[in-house]
Amino acid sequence: MKDSTAVPSSFSLEEWINNPLKDAEISEDILEVDWMQNSGDKAEPFDNINDTYEEADEAYEIEWVNEEFGEQKALTLKQRRILGNLYYHWRSYKDNSGQGGEVYNHVPCRTKIQGRSPDVAYITPQLAEHFGDLEVFPQSFPLIAEVASPADLAEELIAKSHEYLRSGSEEVWLIFPENRWIIIITENQKLIFGSGDIVYTQRLLNGFSVEVDELLG
Repeated sequence: MKDSTAVPSSFSLEEWINNPLKDAEISEDILEVDWMQNSGDKAEPFDNINDTYEEADEAYEIEWVNEEFGEQKALTLKQRRILGNLYYHWRSYKDNSGQGGEVYNHVPCRTKIQGRSPDVAYITPQLAEHFGDLEVFPQSFPLIAEVASPADLAEELIAKSHEYLRSGSEEVWLIFPENRWIIIITENQKLIFGSGDIVYTQRLLNGFSVEVDELLG
């Protein structure tokens, strides 16, 4: 989301990966949870990370961008509804189709030079097995969606999508609620879907489709 306040920090990207909330100036009730504490030699699984994000999601998303923390303001009700719709549809489809994998909201990942927290992300079962239970995914998720806020600039979101594609993503959805557009970007193409269209995946979750109007509500 665009509407953010940068918090200067001496943290490096590697330190953000080890603790994406440490030293960020957010409410004490969120900071009570240390995301990156390991239990013995085993890191807490992705599901625990997602549970914690559900708490932090009420106030902020935390990213590490341009060598400093970015505290990103909470989503609007409209954005939350769309995010929840997409999360539900992707998760239901990956279960019902038997393709497996996992779907997350606001889970941290590393691009080549930044620490990001995509709105919705999907990981294939092969990558889940390969990387195991990690606190921060070491590359961009294969399938990512970002829901634009009123303050977001299309150019900045498109640049962010290319950042994802350069670091492991195969497909990025940019959702613009006010325009009722969904732009899907892959390495080789950009597709625009609008009101009245049926939007469908290009590279991941093969066969998934949903009406744009149903998704946007």
